[in-house]
Amino acid sequence: MKRMKMLSLGLISLWLMAMTLTACGGNPPTSQKEVPGADTSTSTSAKGLKDVKVVLDWTSNTNHTGLYVAKDKGFYEKAGLNVQIVQPGSGGADQMVASNAAPFGISYQEGVTQARIQGVPLVSIAAVIQHNTSGFAAPVDRGIKSPKDFEGKSYGGWGSPVEEAVMKSIMDSDQGDVSKVKIVNMGNADYFTAVKRDIDFAWIFYAWTGIEAELRGEPLDMLYVKDYSKSLDYYTPVIVSNEQTIKNDPDLVKAFMDATAQGYEYTIAHPEEAANILTKAVPELDKKLVLASQKWLSPRYQDDATQWGLQKAEVWQNYSDWMYERKLLSKPLEVDKAFTNDFLPKR
Repeated sequence: MKRMKMLSLGLISLWLMAMTLTACGGNPPTSQKEVPGADTSTSTSAKGLKDVKVVLDWTSNTNHTGLYVAKDKGFYEKAGLNVQIVQPGSGGADQMVASNAAPFGISYQEGVTQARIQGVPLVSIAAVIQHNTSGFAAPVDRGIKSPKDFEGKSYGGWGSPVEEAVMKSIMDSDQGDVSKVKIVNMGNADYFTAVKRDIDFAWIFYAWTGIEAELRGEPLDMLYVKDYSKSLDYYTPVIVSNEQTIKNDPDLVKAFMDATAQGYEYTIAHPEEAANILTKAVPELDKKLVLASQKWLSPRYQDDATQWGLQKAEVWQNYSDWMYERKLLSKPLEVDKAFTNDFLPKR
């Protein structure tokens, strides 16, 4: 698949409902779609490795490369793990992790925040990327150079209140009026189809859709949300587990995170080889896109942090306070329970 889902904000309420039902005793998903290139074994291997699932948030892309590298390079095997990388069931990765259908998954800080407010025991155990690489993107011919330029334009989204709140927040900083933006539901259309059809701009991850635009020769004006508010420089994506797994099997979490950290550290140091590993495991991906995306993203995994995966309490506090102030949360987040650095390897 040549693109990743731009942002899953519009689906948050749906999976929160699913997670809440499951946490209250509903049945977990009975099957998951295996990612191409992943191990299909579901029993203990001949080498005595422990079978472990990690659930992706969406189709395989360069946010996930470290997982594939850790598998390909034998880091998981050395940690005693037979890791299967799987795509989410209908309820999503968060629901699967929360219901113990899988011990690990890929999520987002905003998703974990809203889940915990709903009483769903997700815990972020690593930041995949240190700073928010998402933002509002428009073809250059739309003339969107600043948030105020959103006025009179059509935005393509998924109907989440978070989208409009973020747009309003950065427009307010530029004396813009969000009520003058026409909001259109994009449905299943990708970014490139939508901007040729009925929208002027949308919210994307630059590492995938932005890089694809470069390769297509379709330049973008990109307004990163973190550049307009410190509170919007949150972690997206993150690796999550649940409170039960952390309490009952901390050695598993430590082993998984040690090997995963090695995978991302290797990807940082060897982006071209890592890109080849990803496309070998998932051959339907566009090799040129994966390579270009990986070169752009690899130095941004760790960025200015002292090690890959590290999370700061102030980042969680700033974003959850921002959400609460805008009535996107019914109560303040207990930040110290939402994330932990305890399972990152000591470097």
